[in-house]
Amino acid sequence: MELISEAATSTATAEAPYDAGTRRSTTRRYLMCPPTHFDVTYSINPWMNPAKPADQPIAAAQWQRIHDQLVELGHTVDLIPPVPGLPDMVFAANGATVWGDRALVARFRHAERDAESAAYLDWFSSRGLHVRQASSANEGEGDYLTAGSWLLAGNGFRTDRRAHVESEQYFGRPVIGLTLVDARYYHLDTALAVLDEQTVMYYPAAFTPGSQAILRELFPAAIIASAEDAGAFGLNAVSDGRHVLMPAGAIHLVAKLREAGFEPISIDVSELLRAGGGVKCCTLELHGPAGG
Repeated sequence: MELISEAATSTATAEAPYDAGTRRSTTRRYLMCPPTHFDVTYSINPWMNPAKPADQPIAAAQWQRIHDQLVELGHTVDLIPPVPGLPDMVFAANGATVWGDRALVARFRHAERDAESAAYLDWFSSRGLHVRQASSANEGEGDYLTAGSWLLAGNGFRTDRRAHVESEQYFGRPVIGLTLVDARYYHLDTALAVLDEQTVMYYPAAFTPGSQAILRELFPAAIIASAEDAGAFGLNAVSDGRHVLMPAGAIHLVAKLREAGFEPISIDVSELLRAGGGVKCCTLELHGPAGG
């Protein structure tokens, strides 16, 4: 089994899924990093090709649309200053996992992103949080998604399975391990999105059979994405419990979200996708008191 905290399954289906007519948005706080230095200058995932660099003005406009849409919905967005020479720092979700007054800063798998950790350590430390850098490879909210009291934790490409235990101990919250098997979906947030405390959407083929079984047990009312929708990066989405900001192109997933009572908002992220990033990649949610 890939379940780190077996006790978590005991209440997995205790509550019925939310009625589609009762979707409620909750105010959130996010951290984003302006795409000042964004480009595709190396390749560390199948989406990246340095021979096809990003159009920086268009990428900046796409990032701004994500930022502005979150603000229009009533959410707060903090900014971490971009660092020259770190083109992927725009993908703030990878920088840390934050809950309450604790931040566990990423330890990146690839050397190209190593220096990003120092910027996040400084940013969170300056705000009085308890901060430390992960001991094992751990790529923050790219592989850790909060669903109710659980942390859904990806592994297989970027985050080391040993990091799951460290995260569980640091945050004092049950961690559910999920193993990814398709290199195109190298982070959990490219293959699964949390829509509210009881509902997720995901692409089954991105996971091992064991992880698929865990997801079926924990989330019987999950929205299932097709290969076409996953390939459009439609699962790299941000939800406030009602509104779902997601990459444009996942047409069938948009229809399923509407049927389930959510309000999808499609955003063009074509230039960000050249680096394997989308809406969620650009947003690190500050959960709990840390967002206050």
